[in-house]
Amino acid sequence: MTKSVFLVTGGSRGIGEAIARSAAREGYHVLISYAGRADAAQGVVDAIRAEGGEASAVQADTGKPEDIARMFAQADKLGPLAALVYNGGITGGVGPLADQSDENLANVIAVNLTGALIASREAIRRMSTRLGGQGGSIILLSSRASTLGAPNQHVWYAASKGGIDSLTLGLAREVGAEGIRVNCVSPGPINTEIHAPGRLASIADTLPMKRAGEPQEVADAVMYLASDKASYVSGATILVAGAR
Repeated sequence: MTKSVFLVTGGSRGIGEAIARSAAREGYHVLISYAGRADAAQGVVDAIRAEGGEASAVQADTGKPEDIARMFAQADKLGPLAALVYNGGITGGVGPLADQSDENLANVIAVNLTGALIASREAIRRMSTRLGGQGGSIILLSSRASTLGAPNQHVWYAASKGGIDSLTLGLAREVGAEGIRVNCVSPGPINTEIHAPGRLASIADTLPMKRAGEPQEVADAVMYLASDKASYVSGATILVAGAR
């Protein structure tokens, strides 16, 4: 029996890895994409298979439309698409906006926002009951930076994630009658490689819960939104940020 496919972009580490492993435990065939770390992606696939799950990996830079097309072509070979989690994203470094190059700004928007639009479009074309699909779930990863603004850190990253917040609400309303739920998870500081070494420890005392979150805590929220327990939840954003 062919399993439904659970597609996770940026699934080779951190939050994406936690989501992928959780989805495999729920019985999906998990397809993870990775931009450049083939060894890390294969490690996730191997770990899932060692637990008795099914998983595959595909190289795809989600800032490139042709790579997104290849990613979905691979998903089509595996089975019907049940869920898309658009997790992959980049900060583009740290600093004031005045110091940033055109290339850096364009790259962040391409990966974090344009890629999310294109991937969501492709998922809808496969899931929509209006187009012959069986419905499904799209879950977009935002960031608390979208409402905090990230001044003097990466306002361009915050702006890209603000676009994700708007996309979640608008798209949920657009495809709600087509069997597709669209939701968002917005993490706060999470213990992943996206942060510079030592940063999370240095800000722990400023956080309401006095600690950073863990990738699995984000994954648990994602899996709730993908499940039947969230059957009437769409257009929502869940903050996994310890009250930040």
